[in-house]
Amino acid sequence: MKERIHTTSTKNFREEWIDFIHELQNKICESLEAVDGSAKFKEDVWQRKAGGGGKTRVIANGNVFEKGGVNTSVVHGELSRKMREVLHIPLSSESTKWFACGLSLVLHPINPFVPTVHCNYRYFELTDKEGNVTDCWFGGGTDLTPYYLFEEDAKHFHQTYKNVCHGFDEKFYPLFKKTCDDYFVNTHRNDERRGIGGIFYDHRKPDENNDLNFWFNFSKACGNAFVDAYVPIVEKRINVLFNESNKYWQEIRRGRYVEFNLVHDKGTLFGLKTNGRTESILMSLPPTVRFEYDYQPLKGTPEADLLEVCLRPRDWT
Repeated sequence: MKERIHTTSTKNFREEWIDFIHELQNKICESLEAVDGSAKFKEDVWQRKAGGGGKTRVIANGNVFEKGGVNTSVVHGELSRKMREVLHIPLSSESTKWFACGLSLVLHPINPFVPTVHCNYRYFELTDKEGNVTDCWFGGGTDLTPYYLFEEDAKHFHQTYKNVCHGFDEKFYPLFKKTCDDYFVNTHRNDERRGIGGIFYDHRKPDENNDLNFWFNFSKACGNAFVDAYVPIVEKRINVLFNESNKYWQEIRRGRYVEFNLVHDKGTLFGLKTNGRTESILMSLPPTVRFEYDYQPLKGTPEADLLEVCLRPRDWT
């Protein structure tokens, strides 16, 4: 039988993590409202019938952000057969209940020269009938989806997360960058990435090298780095002039974003298959997209340069 994790060692993590994601939600929303200068987040507090709830905050039609959301959720429930299938938990497992808490955001700017960004950090727990924690882990990441390539922006974004990773283990950045490059990919489109990546990790749990506190602090550091990684890029690009052709390309690439989220993304599929809140789950989708048959950018154009790095990920640091 698998050794149980002491409940006393995880209850504190659960409560501290809940406090952290709500603080992070406030911090990020304040920073984004400041850079937008016009639109404000609208909060929708919701409850889940099966257990728990969340705070969905949406921003729209601003000076900078056409649509975006910064959401937190604290949910729990019985470990149903469907949930076991989604999480790959065998029926023989002693786990009977689950708990999940996290922050997830997606921002779609108006200006095609300002990149879309996605961020998610979460904590997951399984417990048995007596309430003992049988398994727990952290996961998450942040990735950038530009429509036009500015190498200095790509380097800034990746260097920010490389610095965070190096503060914990120098092996993390190359490992988590590759995991990100290999995850956010439309395999049905010749392994075309939806953007230029970032970092991504999952199922990071206590082991002989790092305890739960280590992954807790690592996830906090990654979450706290979001504003420094993204906002300076927004500030640098918000006043770049654009035309209808630039918007056209943005909508083509947004179509690829939709394809990934609805076909491949585990978080989206997990939410939809486990009776999650549909409006919060599909908040990640952009407001306008374009699907054009066999669209190919002209060689030698900025659009082709962007597509090239989506097909062949680079080491930006």
